[in-house]
Amino acid sequence: MTDLVPASGTVHWIGAGLSTGSGLARLCETAGRVRLWHRTEERAAEALDRLDLAGRAEPRAYTLDALTAELAPGDVVVSMLPAPEHAAILAACLRKKAHFACSSYVSDAVLEQVPVAVKAGIVVLTEAGLDPGIDHLFAHSLVARAREAIGDGTAASYGLTSYCGGVPAVPNAFRYRFSWAPAGVLNALRSPARYLEDGRETTADRPWEATRRHVVEGEVFEVYPNRDSVPFVAQYGLPPAWGARTFVRGTLRLEGWLRAWEDVFAELRTGDDARIAALAEELAAKYPTTDADRDRVVLAVSLDVRDGAGKEWSGGYLLDLVGDEEESAMARCVSRTLALGVRHVLEGSLPPGLNRAAETAARSEEWLGELARERVHFTLRVDQ
Repeated sequence: MTDLVPASGTVHWIGAGLSTGSGLARLCETAGRVRLWHRTEERAAEALDRLDLAGRAEPRAYTLDALTAELAPGDVVVSMLPAPEHAAILAACLRKKAHFACSSYVSDAVLEQVPVAVKAGIVVLTEAGLDPGIDHLFAHSLVARAREAIGDGTAASYGLTSYCGGVPAVPNAFRYRFSWAPAGVLNALRSPARYLEDGRETTADRPWEATRRHVVEGEVFEVYPNRDSVPFVAQYGLPPAWGARTFVRGTLRLEGWLRAWEDVFAELRTGDDARIAALAEELAAKYPTTDADRDRVVLAVSLDVRDGAGKEWSGGYLLDLVGDEEESAMARCVSRTLALGVRHVLEGSLPPGLNRAAETAARSEEWLGELARERVHFTLRVDQ
């Protein structure tokens, strides 16, 4: 492995959408220099004014060529752009020996470049937001606690559920508040979900059709699986001697969401790409996100383990935050977690190659302690 390229202290933050919040301000306090890249320099300056960061970060008009021209070895590029754009940005980083960070899931196009990053001494930080991100931290922490209580070699069965959602703080008729692009929300619902149920792999071609009731601290929600949960069994370090009863990573919605979205689901069943794109625009216009309304983020991760002798361990993390006039709960959770990861890149504490928010239980505990000090509050429950 090539030695780590030392961080230069300069951070390039690309994008100032709904998930960019006080994490950017935190980086302005710790990085030597911060540049905010947006659609135009004027829009970037407006975003800095809105975040009370005028004069503390430099506005820039984003194009990949413009960014590449300003990169220097050891710079850190933070992408808040859609995941399909990350591979090209990472390629530019590798050419200029700059580090890369984002909050998105790792794509195949990014994975293909990781061996080059390792050889070049470049950090590739991914899955360092809310979901994915904080959910990984919670899961690693719970698995480590259960392993200590039950034992790695003990035959046991387990159930792990991880549900996250951004919802309106005051429930509305639509039972939802868009916290990211409506097109992304709709297309996620069009993607099959794979998970473990009753000890078997299960696939839901239409994830919302697998929606079920889920109670958190006495409050009823609706949850459904998303993406592919199965690879995370290995990522979370669950012992081979333990068999899964249930393993689901999914989305959480307010009670009544399934009924409120019936017309949307009808469109998803029959619409082509053009119709779904048009529907996304219609929903954005009909249910706009305004400065007056407040969002709520709920992330509930639970694990219970039972061995053959009747011994049982269970635990769970709950994050339940409401946004305020300063920033949304979603922006706080995503941007502060990502900023925390970038600070570790700046400090040189992450190795070259692929890094996620959590790779080990020890790192999870470290990051959870730091997030608690960043006003990202959560609770832990353990029963045994």
